Amino acid sequence: MIALLRKHLSHEAHPLVQFIKYGIAGGIATGTHIGIFFLCGWFLLPCLTQDDITVKVLGLTAPALSESTRAWNAGFCSGIGFFVSNALCYILNRLFVFKPGKHHWVVEAGLFFAVSGISLVIGTSIQTFLITHQGVQTTFAFGTNIVSALLINYAMRKFVIFKG
Repeated sequence: MIALLRKHLSHEAHPLVQFIKYGIAGGIATGTHIGIFFLCGWFLLPCLTQDDITVKVLGLTAPALSESTRAWNAGFCSGIGFFVSNALCYILNRLFVFKPGKHHWVVEAGLFFAVSGISLVIGTSIQTFLITHQGVQTTFAFGTNIVSALLINYAMRKFVIFKG
């Protein structure tokens, strides 16, 4: 049993196992990002409105905000969550998912953050557009940010940053 666990946790795991590990590492990082986003959006830079599904489900009250303020604050909250969750994600991916060594670790980390930064900009742009031009709830707009990051990051990390 221990040998099987070691094999699956190694960088030489079957591609399906590797994808599952990527999903777990990404799930942990995404959960961290979401948690930080909503804590920040509730306590530090308000970006939730009274009709937001998260506010309704948790039975909270939210201040009245203009759409531009809400979008601006949501972008900052997402950025704060990005830095913390991305550092965690890099560590998990390097240790358990992808085989490091294609690049020096400094270059690897730089590429990891650069790719994630690009996906953050794309996702946050979509999020901001949905909030300011379509009136979409912050929670749903943030969800599109997360999905776009998942798609971009997996492909770039697997084929460009790490050895696959």
